[in-house]
Amino acid sequence: MLSLNRLALLSRSSRSVRFLQAPVKRRTYHDHQHTDPRGDKTVHVMHSRGVNILHDPLLSKGTAFSIAERERLSIRGLVPPRCQEMEKQLLRVKRNLDSCETPLSKFVFLAALQDRNETLYYKLLMEHLEELAGIIYTPTVGLASQMSHSIYRRSRGMYFSSQDRGQMSAMVYNWPHDEVDVIVVTDGSRVLGLGDLGANGMQIPIGKLSLYVAAGGIRPRAVLPVVLDVGTNNQELLNDPLYLGMGHPRLEGDEYYSFVDEWITAITSRWPNTLIQFEDFKYPHAYNLLAKYRNRTTCFNDDIQSTSSITLAGILASLKARGLQQDDLCNERIVCVGAGSAGIGVCEGIIDCMVAQNGVKSREEAYSKIFVLDQHGLLGNPLLPSNKTIRTTPLDDLQYCYVKHHLRDQMSLEEVVREVKPSVLLGLSGSPGVFTEHVVREMAQYQDRPVIFPLSNPDSHAECTAEEAFRWTDGRALFASGSPFKDVVLPNGKIGRTNQCNNSYSFPGIGLGITVSRATRVTPTMFLETARTIADMATPEQLKDGVLFPGVSQLRQVALNVGTRVCDVAFQEGVATAVLKEGEILTDVVQSSAYQPEYVPLVYTHR
Repeated sequence: MLSLNRLALLSRSSRSVRFLQAPVKRRTYHDHQHTDPRGDKTVHVMHSRGVNILHDPLLSKGTAFSIAERERLSIRGLVPPRCQEMEKQLLRVKRNLDSCETPLSKFVFLAALQDRNETLYYKLLMEHLEELAGIIYTPTVGLASQMSHSIYRRSRGMYFSSQDRGQMSAMVYNWPHDEVDVIVVTDGSRVLGLGDLGANGMQIPIGKLSLYVAAGGIRPRAVLPVVLDVGTNNQELLNDPLYLGMGHPRLEGDEYYSFVDEWITAITSRWPNTLIQFEDFKYPHAYNLLAKYRNRTTCFNDDIQSTSSITLAGILASLKARGLQQDDLCNERIVCVGAGSAGIGVCEGIIDCMVAQNGVKSREEAYSKIFVLDQHGLLGNPLLPSNKTIRTTPLDDLQYCYVKHHLRDQMSLEEVVREVKPSVLLGLSGSPGVFTEHVVREMAQYQDRPVIFPLSNPDSHAECTAEEAFRWTDGRALFASGSPFKDVVLPNGKIGRTNQCNNSYSFPGIGLGITVSRATRVTPTMFLETARTIADMATPEQLKDGVLFPGVSQLRQVALNVGTRVCDVAFQEGVATAVLKEGEILTDVVQSSAYQPEYVPLVYTHR
């Protein structure tokens, strides 16, 4: 048997890649087995029956159990007598969903459906993805997170709290599934643009993993949402008697990092091959944790790396929309408002691409192309004359790379735009309205098609709205936002096209590719190639019209394309451990590995 990373004839074109030798269906990982996800689509063998089947959301078919299944699973008489196929179930749940009057009530309805029948939940989600993505994820998930302790109905995922120190290696065995392909973990310290929400941050991993399944095709029973409850500094939550998290201020310093280290050790001891996605960790914890674990386990930070990838994809696509080439990235002048984990992460991804294109002589030259502002203003030279007070908090090493020594420190955004004349304006500040009319109109003076990306989530925290961007640029903007905005009807009757530059385009495919390839590491090249893959998906006609990305309804196809390319990279870089059948084509392997929400026959056997 040959592992894929030992194959010598692996071409760059993943569509033509064939593999030389086969596994069968299983690989052994330590004390448990990893099953080929393609086997899930044939039959499911279980060791329990009766009412437990009806109450298990991964197994329940509701009214769709056949007469034969009802008999062999001992549930005859426990469900209404008439068998109804999934199509009729979808009709019922969609009618009920449509009767919900607010986005939050729709969120609660969908959560209840997921808790009783995950197959039906994902079928509904995939058939109405464009409509429902904004309910299960941003922007509605922001409100749901703020109110999580009030709308709590049923537990989902795992909570590791400060009172569990010393017990985590035992706790992981409380999770009922031996296979976990993807974990999304948060400490709730920086949820979207909403700040510290403590244990309420659990809604974010749940929403992310719903997209991993619906878009990325990861199996529902192989995902695990996790909260690391190290306390909260949100006094409003601490004072709320309904708050479900630990009622003390956040752990910090060595105490915090030792807590996370114990959790990583516990998780990897049971699931050594799982992909860990760090989500909504505040700066600088986000960077510190990524730096510590990226070469020790299969992990990445969504806010730093995945957001960077989709933003880079948007900029590369915008180059094509302006009649340029992707290799012209090094000639862009980019202003980024936001110097936290997401802002710096996005800029680092852009720098990586400039260097990879050989469009700059050094990384230092690439840094000169990007101008970063934090809440005080430009990261500039504090020694130049200024009426601003000296910063009380020093910049860290990564932030310091973006200091512009020829410009004074803390210049305002409007001053920077006037000085730099940027072609691209990025917002990752979480500060609504920071892209003012003066700023946008100033930028529009210098660019035929100004690229304006207010990326903060939810939409209430966007740096500007789509309507504002188009109005202030006379309809010339190339616009993308983190949360969805509707297209804008311009005064001349034309349509200003909006794009959602959200990492929901990137992380599902990355997870699919890593899961299929069984990659041991998540490499920088994977994110760069993800960006290039997504940037190439819009047609020339769409680009001319200002459409930079495929629609949200096409997230599954995006994930399949990205997953295939990520697999390709994993094999080329020698981090893939999967062994696949002789003669298989990579695109077919990825396609057939992706989960489809279909009812499969259920068979009971004694243990």
